[in-house]
Amino acid sequence: MKNKTTRHIPSLAEAEVAENQISEQSKRIEFYLTEYSVEMLANKTRNEEFIVPAYQREFTWEPERKSRFIESLLMGLPIPFLFFWEQPDGKLEIVDGSQRLRTIEEFVLGDFQLTELESLTAVSGFKFADLPDSRQRKVKNRSIRGIILNEHADEQARFDLFERINTGSKTANKAEIRRGALNGPFMDFIIVLAKYPDFVEMAPMPKEKIDLREREELVTRFFAYSDGLENYRDRPSEFLFNYVKHMNERFTAEPGLAEDYRERFDRTMSFVKRTFPLGFRRTKAKTAKATPRSRFEAIALGSWLAIQERPELTDIDVEDWHLGKEFGSITGADGANARARLLGRMQFVKDKLLGAE
Repeated sequence: MKNKTTRHIPSLAEAEVAENQISEQSKRIEFYLTEYSVEMLANKTRNEEFIVPAYQREFTWEPERKSRFIESLLMGLPIPFLFFWEQPDGKLEIVDGSQRLRTIEEFVLGDFQLTELESLTAVSGFKFADLPDSRQRKVKNRSIRGIILNEHADEQARFDLFERINTGSKTANKAEIRRGALNGPFMDFIIVLAKYPDFVEMAPMPKEKIDLREREELVTRFFAYSDGLENYRDRPSEFLFNYVKHMNERFTAEPGLAEDYRERFDRTMSFVKRTFPLGFRRTKAKTAKATPRSRFEAIALGSWLAIQERPELTDIDVEDWHLGKEFGSITGADGANARARLLGRMQFVKDKLLGAE
């Protein structure tokens, strides 16, 4: 019979510390709830009264997904909260909900025609104008709730709130949230490099991962980890957030930094392309569409460390180890974000490259 673990009962002093921490964190979150009618949302979107960040403009829902959303709206199903930031000038920037808003505007005020619907089959192929006048009015009168985080909340508070609101959502992920919370010159730089041809070729991934900005996540990790892990505490999300925030400030103050960082990325990607025939893939299959983060980190960061120490490094044969069990184990998932394992896989590749010349 197993012994039950005795639970530690917090003392009054520990409870007080916990309460103080809750109170302190609560002060960082300043937001209010609001409701807009569908008609108002359509008009505000049409009149560009909501600000759509540049990073959200490149992705649009396909007609089937738009139709499914409109079907939910017509059926009266719960619609997820819209999420905005209130800027100092009072304008609202959309952080989550731009696709829903644009779909509403396109259907109610535009010419969008519904595709085949699952439940409202009789409405398939309809445009908004095809609905009876009474139904049009009911749709326009329906309200959708929004969360507006005011200008006094800091970036980390915005990041935390947005992440929690979107828990479980397919579209919510750390790279996406950083994009929304940390617009700036360094973030723009990351977005550009994520489309670098050699990198795209060496880091294949399914469209879903690309749409979730996984390549931007990898580029961010490359720069953050190559700049040093002194403040890394086994929590990549917080570390990367603070890094991007800091680098936005640096790129603003020192525009010339962009060229230095671009050269670092170019040198590393060129070296990896020459040295690793599979790029960041983990199998030889030509159809492989997986680029594990830990494998990318090991190869990209290990290569950068090696060519920093020996710039003339070239003609390295990695055939005997880069698909081996040892490297596979080092880049395995267990404890992948622990600082010791991160440093270990970077150092493994560096040592192999320097020792193999």
